[in-house]
Amino acid sequence: MATHKIIIAGCGSMSHTWLEYALQRENAVIAGLVDLHAETALTLAEKFDLEVPVFTDINEAIKNTGANLVFDVTIPAAHPFIVSAALKAGCHVFGEKPMAETVEDAKRLVDCAMETGKSYSVMQNRRYNRQIRAFGELLASGMIGDIGSLHANFFLGPHFGGFREIMDSPLIVDMAIHTFDQARFLLQADPVSVYCHEYNPKGSWYKGNASAVCIFEMNDGSVFTYNGSWCAEGLNTSWESDWRATGSSGSAAWDGTTSLYAEIKNTSNEDSFIYPVERKNYEGSWTAREGHWGCLDEMFASIENGRNAETDCRDNIKSMKMVFGAVESAKKGVKIHF
Repeated sequence: MATHKIIIAGCGSMSHTWLEYALQRENAVIAGLVDLHAETALTLAEKFDLEVPVFTDINEAIKNTGANLVFDVTIPAAHPFIVSAALKAGCHVFGEKPMAETVEDAKRLVDCAMETGKSYSVMQNRRYNRQIRAFGELLASGMIGDIGSLHANFFLGPHFGGFREIMDSPLIVDMAIHTFDQARFLLQADPVSVYCHEYNPKGSWYKGNASAVCIFEMNDGSVFTYNGSWCAEGLNTSWESDWRATGSSGSAAWDGTTSLYAEIKNTSNEDSFIYPVERKNYEGSWTAREGHWGCLDEMFASIENGRNAETDCRDNIKSMKMVFGAVESAKKGVKIHF
């Protein structure tokens, strides 16, 4: 008998990866599909050859299937209703980011998870990158000493069309949460303040501000800076950003694609004006699966072992606060304290 009886809420194209993952788990079964448009759910069932009931209401789906886990792959505006209904019905929830469209709604979901005693974890697939994990290991190892600052540069020119090109803050709200969450993971620290300047440069095809510069002060005394644009043609960074960390004994860098490395100062001649450095490549020891599957592996492991997931809602809301704090700072032109 399957340990996990799963309802998938939201049956659009984003649900396919989640469904493919669930189907390869021996201890999981798809119990039902939920979508406001029943035909969308039926199309998904046909595509994956699923003989499961289809519903348009999450409460009815849980009641009629005996599900104990909900995959929330709906649009952000629907997350508060889907997640709270599932938690109150006795289900654990794994959901797409962001938790909600406002921090206040996200806080209510955290409270609901704590009150029901059920797990609510959020998809942050970009944490589950082999080289990001290696970068975190490098910083934690002390190789470059005490970390003073972390910097992420992100410059791409995607022509999405659709909703992103009419959003007020497309880069910060739709993309930067990945980088902000990665920064929290790398530093193992949380923000205490942010100052952000958003802008929309000449030639931009976005209605809202598609570029931003952010300065976060962290609770370990370090500083994280983000310099990004979604309307930069040429000289593209990777989608993982171009990273640099500075420490008391050296610096480390990762361009988002190739292997990361560090340069460690050589103090054999203390009279040096600029110390010579020794380059060291770093591979890391992390061998687990990457992307969505790596994050889902962690989510399942957390409920099977009775612990919080790495991307549990109580942790993930801190990354969400970075996003909305940055947007508020840009609008008001002031530093925002968390």
